[in-house]
Amino acid sequence: MAQQPTKNTQVAPTLRRELKARHLTMIAIGGSIGTGLFVASGATVSQAGPGGALLSYALIGIMVYFLMTSLGELAAFMPVSGSFSTYGSRYVEEGFGFALGWNYWYNWAVTIAVDLVASQLVMNYWFPDTPGWIWSALFLGLIFLLNYISVRGFGEAEYWFSLIKVVTVIIFIAVGVLMITGIMRGAETAGWHNWTIGDAPFAGGFASMIGVAMIVGFSFQGTELIGVAAGESENPGKNIPRAVRQVFWRILLFYILAILVISLIIPYTDPSLLRNEVGDISVSPFTLVFRNAGLLSAAAVMNAVILTAVLSAGNSGMYASTRMLFTLASEGKAPRMFAKLSKGGVPRNALYATTIVAALCFLSSMFGNQTVYLWLLNTSGMTGFIAWLGIAVSHYRFRRGYVSQGLDLKKLPYLSGFFPFGPVFAFVLCLIITLGQNYQAFLKDTIDWGGVAATYIGLPLFLIIWFGYKLTKGTKVVKYSEMEFPEHVEK
Repeated sequence: MAQQPTKNTQVAPTLRRELKARHLTMIAIGGSIGTGLFVASGATVSQAGPGGALLSYALIGIMVYFLMTSLGELAAFMPVSGSFSTYGSRYVEEGFGFALGWNYWYNWAVTIAVDLVASQLVMNYWFPDTPGWIWSALFLGLIFLLNYISVRGFGEAEYWFSLIKVVTVIIFIAVGVLMITGIMRGAETAGWHNWTIGDAPFAGGFASMIGVAMIVGFSFQGTELIGVAAGESENPGKNIPRAVRQVFWRILLFYILAILVISLIIPYTDPSLLRNEVGDISVSPFTLVFRNAGLLSAAAVMNAVILTAVLSAGNSGMYASTRMLFTLASEGKAPRMFAKLSKGGVPRNALYATTIVAALCFLSSMFGNQTVYLWLLNTSGMTGFIAWLGIAVSHYRFRRGYVSQGLDLKKLPYLSGFFPFGPVFAFVLCLIITLGQNYQAFLKDTIDWGGVAATYIGLPLFLIIWFGYKLTKGTKVVKYSEMEFPEHVEK
């Protein structure tokens, strides 16, 4: 956001619009392909059966697509780094946007620490005798440098990280199809018979599908990064809609087809699918399928790909949290020092703060109380869903306000074709998943209140921040007639 020229006519640094269309496309892809697909997808097939897993991925995929069309309409109209935090303040309530922003910053700062822990497990595959903290420190330094120089450094790194993941998934699906059609023979017999064994295709019934839906929802988190990146993208009015339109096909290709291939080649009763720890690459469903195809070096290759996924997540997390803190500071909702930009347009003070928080959270997992670390992790885990809820609410009210003021929808750079069903459906389903994350705890004779608190702590924290700001500042829900819609939007 531009600042007034100083007396010597020098213009203060601004965020640089250096993210190209290819960067945005890969950021959107990279945000949704990670260890959730490469490793945890096996557990979804095991717990819910092949049909249950496929249906869950399809249902959550539709929800995410609706959310991205909502975010696309907002981001193309108003491309700012604050994204849904800014939209929440303008079109819902100022305290709501304030809470969204701070929770999202916290979420990604803690997630970076989680990725640093995961990197140790991955590197242990090749270097079992090397202390894990060395790898975490090395990767934290690498992620910091990629975000320190310029936004282009982040964009290029994310482009190549994502490209590796995309190529891996495409090769996986191609090999799977060759095995299913009988062109390539594997150790396991591929075919629809895996859908007929035991309680397939819906093992565990509705309860298992609810449990799997939560895992699937977490694996899709990160797709909203395209909204944060809109503030530094070239020609956002054109490139944001283009990236959003591709989301549907990415979900179909990278998730639905991948899960279908896994379910047709590996029986859901295979005990290996239950062991879904990030540290055990040998039981990734991707590794199992490649091995069945006779590719004996699959474990080493998949370990490298999963390392790429971990670094990609950390890189994206550092970028998203830094930009969110910068925007909060620019709007007067965080210390002004975090709104300062380098000559290259990088909010380095915000970057320093995010890096320190990530490092402290990581150190708590190494030297501190493990319980504290788990609570931090659980608190951040809920925030991704809260961000999605915020996107749905903001878009619904944005469109209602836009129409109520008599503005022409045809002037919007991108128009979501699913309104009002899209945001309403996404909000309801996302709320069900959020509230149902640990519903089993309430069905037991004795409720584990400690486990319940650890799971849901993110919700009261969000509400405390929201209503604390609301009571302090005396803010109210923005009326449709009082909403402000910028006349000039950078196309």
